[in-house]
Amino acid sequence: MKALRFSDNSLVLADVEKPLVEGESLVRVIRSGICNTDLEIVRGYAGFEGTIGHEFVGVVETSPDRPDLTGKRVVGEINVGCGRCGLCIAGDPRHCVSRTVLGIHGRDGAHAEFLSLPSRNLIEVPESVTDAQATFTEPLAAALGITERVEVTENTTVAVVGDGKLGLLCAFGLALSSSNVVQIGKHPEKLALAEKRDIETMLAADAAKRRSEFDVVVEASGSESGLALATDLVRPCGTIVLKSTFAGATRIELWRHVVDEITIVGSRCGRFGPALEEMASGRIDPSDLISDEFRLDRGVEAMAEAARRGILKVLLAP
Repeated sequence: MKALRFSDNSLVLADVEKPLVEGESLVRVIRSGICNTDLEIVRGYAGFEGTIGHEFVGVVETSPDRPDLTGKRVVGEINVGCGRCGLCIAGDPRHCVSRTVLGIHGRDGAHAEFLSLPSRNLIEVPESVTDAQATFTEPLAAALGITERVEVTENTTVAVVGDGKLGLLCAFGLALSSSNVVQIGKHPEKLALAEKRDIETMLAADAAKRRSEFDVVVEASGSESGLALATDLVRPCGTIVLKSTFAGATRIELWRHVVDEITIVGSRCGRFGPALEEMASGRIDPSDLISDEFRLDRGVEAMAEAARRGILKVLLAP
């Protein structure tokens, strides 16, 4: 099969064997989505080598332990736990210390014609959710996962720093819980996507006027300057939620967090079920975040396009 692989500091479209893993389901990929994490991996993040990609929708070809899944359209939780530790037994392998992560750590990913995952990781996609929408399940789940880490109510004041794919999805999701969400970014055309959903927006250059105002600030810009802005915006005793993952070190003025007693919370993966429910209900439709679609055999070109300034989601179709 064809697969988009990163190895020896090089990104290539390669011919590789199908991932036939004993006891796991084989999934034929219909669409996969290029994520900022994919771009960071080719810059050195996570030290991963292999087939990249973790956002996908596909059809189950074979499933040894769940034959009822065969032929079903599915998405897949990206963390594969050991199945034996306390976290896995409790049904949450996202922090299993022995986990593999699809296209990120120890497991080949989704920018390929086929992928392999345990059946317990697969979730059937509702008929009302399109293939294009379904590719957003993982990042939307990550956005909705913020409320697993911090409490957000109708009156919570929230700022989302960053108007990229993840930042927009964070704002869309948080607006379901609070009527006081502000999307902050640098690109009017991207901020317009939040405005059409009745979310207040603001250019980053104008954000100084909202200093120390917000209960919760989500940093989703993927930049060091975004974290500095988040620190400016959060109120004393407020909370900063970190959503960005990127290569390299980040400087941070910790004294400000001590003096203002600011809580910093990491937020990574969310659960897929709620994300599918929000899309199936129509409460969140991420379709207008798609900038382009490429065939898999143009995967290297697609990655370059996804890295270009102003581009949102780029999809791959085997």
